Amino acid sequence: MWHQVYDPLGNAVLSTLAAAIPVAVMLAALAFFHIKAHIAALLGLASALLVAIFAYAMPPPTAISAALYGAANGLLPIGWIILNVIFLYQLTERKGYFKILQESITGITTDRRLQLLLVAFSFGAFFEGAGGFGTPVAVTGAMLIGLGFAPLAASGLSLIANTAPVAFGALGSPLIALAGVTGLDLLQLSGMVGRQLPFFSVLVPFWLIWAFCGFSGMVAIWPAALVAGVTFAVPQYLISNFHGPWLVDVGGSLMSMLCLTLFLKVWKPATLWHDAAGKLKTSTGTGAQPHEGAGAGAGAGTGAGMGAYAGAGAGAGAGGGAYAGTDPYAATNGTGGGGAPGRAPLVHNHPRSAVLRAWLPWLILSVLVFLWGIPEWKKMLDSISVFKYDWPALHKVVQKMPPVASKPTAEAAVYTLNWLSATGSGILAAAIISGLVMGYKVRELFAVYWATLKLMRFSLLTIAAMLALGYTTRYCGLDSTLGLAFANTGVLYPFFGTLLGWLGVALTGSDTASNVLFGGLQKTSATQLGLSPVLMAAANSSGGVMGKMIDAQSIVVASTATKWYGHEGEILRYVFFHSIALACLVGVLVTLQAYVYPFTALVR
Repeated sequence: MWHQVYDPLGNAVLSTLAAAIPVAVMLAALAFFHIKAHIAALLGLASALLVAIFAYAMPPPTAISAALYGAANGLLPIGWIILNVIFLYQLTERKGYFKILQESITGITTDRRLQLLLVAFSFGAFFEGAGGFGTPVAVTGAMLIGLGFAPLAASGLSLIANTAPVAFGALGSPLIALAGVTGLDLLQLSGMVGRQLPFFSVLVPFWLIWAFCGFSGMVAIWPAALVAGVTFAVPQYLISNFHGPWLVDVGGSLMSMLCLTLFLKVWKPATLWHDAAGKLKTSTGTGAQPHEGAGAGAGAGTGAGMGAYAGAGAGAGAGGGAYAGTDPYAATNGTGGGGAPGRAPLVHNHPRSAVLRAWLPWLILSVLVFLWGIPEWKKMLDSISVFKYDWPALHKVVQKMPPVASKPTAEAAVYTLNWLSATGSGILAAAIISGLVMGYKVRELFAVYWATLKLMRFSLLTIAAMLALGYTTRYCGLDSTLGLAFANTGVLYPFFGTLLGWLGVALTGSDTASNVLFGGLQKTSATQLGLSPVLMAAANSSGGVMGKMIDAQSIVVASTATKWYGHEGEILRYVFFHSIALACLVGVLVTLQAYVYPFTALVR
């Protein structure tokens, strides 16, 4: 039995700096030295093993075993999900169905900002609620890139959108885990998070559009952003407080999609935004920045990328400015742009039957991901086949110590090979069914899957290495050293305790894992400081949702889904500000709930 030590160097500052080395190495390699993601992850893993063995005196076999355990968990469930989502995407793209799907969305709106709200926020929240574990970013990232969004916009914005739903993801898994490790009442935790995150469910749609096209572009569609946010936030509050954590995201997302779609039938923005990059300019040069003009009319041309989007040239009349953005692909056809008159934005002319066939694979995916998330269905599949292994040289070998745990506790390390009940298996089933419906032969399905596997090889390696790093830092106590640094902040603990949840998700890649890692510490620290344990445990999960966009595995999922692998550093640099800013806002709210009336009335 090896006991974790949280101050191995005998100095809290030096120990904290040592604990930060692996994460600093990986993030610096990605963001500043532009090293490929799989190499950066391996460098971070190597530094974690060195710190664990030489600074924390962790036995080398135990450290290596923790890394291998993490790699296995990286491949299943995370890698298994993204592999099969991309497989489904490849199947629909090769048959031309994805093109019809993306063009059909223009039947609702051709405005890029509104497409973002519908796909990234509302539709993505459904996949977070039903599946979680990278599914929403994988699906919405692929859909946005297919719609013609620039790679940085598709990847970065899909990450920003996937925030407010995360605490209730995978049918409430993060809060179920939090209740398990803290002993606190699940419904109390669900209700407390449900009195924190709805504020941000309203804010995130506005933040998302501001991040894409700036303040003026956001203000121009504020009614739609408000509808998307409020119709998600209200069910989020009601379901979490009066039912529980299980169906919060599913109910909220369905209501948001329905209300936003109906609203867009009767409301249109004064000017349409067709620029696929917004203000997110990259070295690829995609996208033209919308600008204000002084003409009196509006010109439009076709967007070459998909054949269904218009690059609009518009002037500002007496009533105010209008956008003159061009679709980034418009120049390829030599149409649209400038202020020259052109054709109005095109809407698809596909027959309804073709549109239904194009949406059918994604409807099948939605149904099966939801089905695979139901606990009773999972239990039934596990009763057919599931393998559980006590991981050698790790299971019950590491002992977590106070104050991180209330008493010395042996850490379990049981690997569950739930190959039938894993969410990725449901996605694979959806892909196979969809492929057969689309007319693929079995041998063709195998050929596409092999091609997808080759396409994904470096992404899978990256995910495995990053989870190996995360599990190494967890089992050797590095994460807890960093957590204790946040916990020793006294009266400011409500703010920094919230950031502890953010740090936990950034390190582990999962709100569930962050709650398991720091939930006990939050309860202990809150009790010692005279704060509500329910408030601070919930803050761990609520703050953690804002760390989801910068955790390494989510960034790799986004880069893979948007066919932009190798640009993870650019994605990280873009989303980091949004992540820390939103996390700080959650921290401010939790601090108000801890000390300031009437916010304290929300704590019960």
